Amino acid sequence: MHAQPSRKDGAVPDEAADTLAPDTSTPDNTEQGLPVPHRYWAMLVIALALTLAVLDSAIANVALPTIARNLRASAAGSIWVVNAYQLAITISLLPLASLGDRIGYRRIYLGGLILFTLASLGCALSTSLSTLALARVIQGFGAAGIMSVNTALVRMIYPRTQLGRGVAINAMVVAVSSAVGPTVASGVLAIASWPWLFAINVPIGIAAIVGGFKALPMNRGHESPYDYLSAVMNAFVFGLLIFAVDGLGHGERFGYVAIEVIAAVVIGYFFVRRQLTQPAPLLPVDLLRIPVFALSIGTSICSFCAQMLAFVSLPFLLQETLGFSQVDTGLLMTPWPAVIIVAAPIAGLLSDKVSSGWLGGIGLAAMTAGLILLATLGPHPDVMQITWRMALCGAGFGIFQSPNNRTILSAAPRERSGGASGMLGTARLTGQTLGAALVALIFGIAPLHGPTIVLYVAACFSAVAAVISTLRVM
Repeated sequence: MHAQPSRKDGAVPDEAADTLAPDTSTPDNTEQGLPVPHRYWAMLVIALALTLAVLDSAIANVALPTIARNLRASAAGSIWVVNAYQLAITISLLPLASLGDRIGYRRIYLGGLILFTLASLGCALSTSLSTLALARVIQGFGAAGIMSVNTALVRMIYPRTQLGRGVAINAMVVAVSSAVGPTVASGVLAIASWPWLFAINVPIGIAAIVGGFKALPMNRGHESPYDYLSAVMNAFVFGLLIFAVDGLGHGERFGYVAIEVIAAVVIGYFFVRRQLTQPAPLLPVDLLRIPVFALSIGTSICSFCAQMLAFVSLPFLLQETLGFSQVDTGLLMTPWPAVIIVAAPIAGLLSDKVSSGWLGGIGLAAMTAGLILLATLGPHPDVMQITWRMALCGAGFGIFQSPNNRTILSAAPRERSGGASGMLGTARLTGQTLGAALVALIFGIAPLHGPTIVLYVAACFSAVAAVISTLRVM
């Protein structure tokens, strides 16, 4: 059955999607979302849990030297405090999203939140690097439960005519949590020891769990059997690719990287072939056949790669090249996430009426211009010259993200909201992982001019994302 798109960006409208799907709406079987103020309580739970999951991806980086010293571990070994968390999230996002389509998004979300909270307590009580890394793996699986279905729940919380607003709140929470992670970590470490970075998650997590049982909507999943073999193959493919990209960025021998890539490609080939035979595949190849969905995923990967390239390289540019202090650097980078807070809700409102292809193209073009302007800063720029360039990048990213996420979600049939939500998170993590690896690679090849080169590369990725976004209106 082929539904005719009614939006300019080509997204499958919810009315058409519903004809393809069993009823997965809220318990009263309406499509109007949750009533106010129930809707606001549900979104508060979503925001709290998502903040915890995203924030914990960023805060551990700042504490690594302290953790390594306290636990008498090597610097190289302590990296697994970060890698274990990221790896667990990446390999389990799609399997948990697929499971959410079958047993209900609320169950996956609350299960992930409970696991995350318990694992946070385990992290705080860890007395060795091995127990901390194990707790971080468990915490990562919990975070994946939260991230995998959060936008699918937003689709149930908001009526389709206001979906952009809910997606905008989600996008804003992710962007701000990612950006302020190092600041939050520095603040906690200034007054307490590193275990408190994880201990503070516990009371917030408990509050979100209690609120979630009361406020989050329920949905009926479909009854197709779960494909456990696909889940294992997915873990191997993404795990091997992460190890390969990370190894490339950290100067690992080319032979080892090549073996990892070849193994990932071989397993990936059989993995994709298996997905083509599934009615509701774990890797949503059925959704990737929808042109606007595939283009939106491509836009997301390139844009998050560009943002990560900039976020990692800018502190080096500001401190080592331009001579600013650490405190000044933090303040100078603040306009980027601060402007996202303003731009994302506005873009979310516009996305309910204006094509996300145009909004994304305009926003990413602005971000590209901002990145080029940052790369071409003179040797002695004043504060305002840096500030407005940062703000331009943040405005561009904020204008792009909410409409793009809305299109990814609304392009999928309603019963495949979990798959769409999982792909949205996977695209973000893929872009961020690729961006971080590219920074390490470029810094290794050209250490003298590394930050400037990285910003130009980031501008290229942002420009490609802008082009892909505008393809959605053709």
